[in-house]
Amino acid sequence: MAHRVTDRPTDHATRDAPSAAPGSSVARNWHAELRRAARAGVLPLLAFALFAAMAIAASVGAVPIPPGVTARVLLDQLPFIHLRADWPPLDAAIVLLRLPRVCGAALVGAALATAGCLFQGLLRNPLADPLLLGTSSGAALGATIGFLLPQTLTAYWFGFSLVTIFAFVGAVGAIAVVYGLATRQGRTPVVTLLLAGVAVGAIFAAAQTLLIIQSDRIGNRLLPLFTWLAGSIDVDQWPPVAVVASLVGAGLAASLLLAPVLDAFALGERMALHLGWRVERAKLTIIAVAALLVAAAVAISGLVGFVGLVAPHLCRITLGPRHRLLLPASALFGATFVVVADLLARTLVAPSELPLGVLTALVGGPFFLWLLRRSGARYAW
Repeated sequence: MAHRVTDRPTDHATRDAPSAAPGSSVARNWHAELRRAARAGVLPLLAFALFAAMAIAASVGAVPIPPGVTARVLLDQLPFIHLRADWPPLDAAIVLLRLPRVCGAALVGAALATAGCLFQGLLRNPLADPLLLGTSSGAALGATIGFLLPQTLTAYWFGFSLVTIFAFVGAVGAIAVVYGLATRQGRTPVVTLLLAGVAVGAIFAAAQTLLIIQSDRIGNRLLPLFTWLAGSIDVDQWPPVAVVASLVGAGLAASLLLAPVLDAFALGERMALHLGWRVERAKLTIIAVAALLVAAAVAISGLVGFVGLVAPHLCRITLGPRHRLLLPASALFGATFVVVADLLARTLVAPSELPLGVLTALVGGPFFLWLLRRSGARYAW
């Protein structure tokens, strides 16, 4: 009798085991399908969030406009969409007057987030930032030179001042110097690239400090220089927005073409070489595209930190490491983040304005720390 009682649970367990396996397999497949569906819908969701943020940002100001009216005015500006203009003409004029700055903020966020994603994928370093390889110091040095020039030499091309042009040239020039110093016999080791970036950045920062100390022209322009270094969206006309949009659009398109090689770099340079990629040529292309994006953003915003660090990390943790999805998601999230941050910067202490770079650091820094602590050991490169 005891033997039969002992055997009965064993028989039940044996009979139940095969039926449990298919159930667990179905559950796993169901969860996998759910994750794939969520990832497929994340880009439209982020695009809608960006449009909503831009509509709200264009609504807020000295003369508030209803967000519904603003959204309809924005939709009416899109090609192939024509709505019946039942809103007051003055409201539309105010929205269109605010729109260049809002679009500029979106372009800056998309450019910095995409550049951060490119640098992180190339360097395989979670601390890689779009302003890492000397670009911030180069742009700051160029802007300082622009501020030190006599007022009689001030000129504008397509809405860009000399400060903007010098900052663009400084950012691109810094990347070129870093890449040239790090390349030996046709090879550019990642570690050498990082070390060259740190060294060149320090030299350019020292040169900027020396110029400020030794110049007798900077006295009355020190505050505008500090404001530029702290970051702010400095665009209120369409010509500079159009130029930056063309540069950022070209950079975003090129980055999507680089998604497969970035996935290969995640396995290591040797594996990427075995997969048939020309590693050194790919490195140069990635650096050039990232430098173009950073320089375009810096030209109209100054130095805005944490965007290129927070956006790719958040998207990588939530969406995974595949760059075909990671790059556009980072661009959309970064654009939304900067649009909202710029809105807060110009409204929190109105009529004064907070520096955009300070606000992104104050918001992005704690959020980034919370994100890393919450993800913990689940975060994998």
